[in-house]
This record gives sequence, structure tokens and C-alpha cells, in this order.
Amino acid sequence: MKKMLVWFLVFLIPSLIISASNSEITKEITRILAHQRSSWNKGDLESFMSHYWQSDSFTFQSGDQRLEGWESLRLRYKKNYAGEEMGNLGFTDLDIKVLSRNIVLVLGRWEVQAKKSLKGGLFTLVFQRKAEGWRIIHDHTSSGSD
Repeated sequence: MKKMLVWFLVFLIPSLIISASNSEITKEITRILAHQRSSWNKGDLESFMSHYWQSDSFTFQSGDQRLEGWESLRLRYKKNYAGEEMGNLGFTDLDIKVLSRNIVLVLGRWEVQAKKSLKGGLFTLVFQRKAEGWRIIHDHTSSGSD
């Protein structure tokens, strides 16, 4: 009986620790996404972009286009969502998958309601824990027109 209890504890305690850690990571990623949505809806692109990895190694894909570098994505957003075209951003169907204590995969749907248009689609984000905190290192976003 003692052996069974020891084996039970050997496997149970680490799984409880991992589960608690995953829950904290999920909460942090959810908070980041809420911050991004809020920043976008205030028209604050710089704040929205603050959770993307500011590196030339960052990648973004949409349709048949691949961008490399944080600045390339910032310029794309400025071009496609200037002024009133930023509209209101929403996320739905979020599925946050903690792959390790330093890597998270997020699947979801996005929608931007602007004055004259409604855009939306799917997205996949890869977050990595960096020295400065969680950062999106890859973003694959599709729209209804891709």
C-alpha cells in the first residue's frame, strides 16, 4: 500500500504543479490578448504591437504573403488599418495550448468592425517567453478573402 501511495504522489504532485503552472500561463496569455484588443480599439497601434517580438526574426503570414521583422508588420498594420479603418477588434473561439513553460500556441478568430467594412478570419499565434516577458514570435492570420 505504501508503494502505491509513493507512486501516486510521485506522479500526482508533478501533474498538479504543471496544471497550476499551465493555468497561470493561460491567464497571462489571455490578459495579453485583452490588452491587445483594448489597445487596438483605442487606436493605439504601438501599444497593440508591444507584445510582438521586436526582432527581424519575427514572422507574419497571411494569404500568400510572408513578412519578416516587427517593423514590417507595424507598417502593414499602418497601411491597412489607418485612422477610422482600425475599427473595433474582437477575438472569439480562443484555444490556448501551453506546449511548454516557454511556448504557447493560440488559435482563434478575429473580427474588425470599421465604419464601412467588416473584416475577419482565423489566426494562429506562437508565443515565447523572453527575458522581457511573453512575446508573439509568429503570427499566421487569414481573412475571409484569403
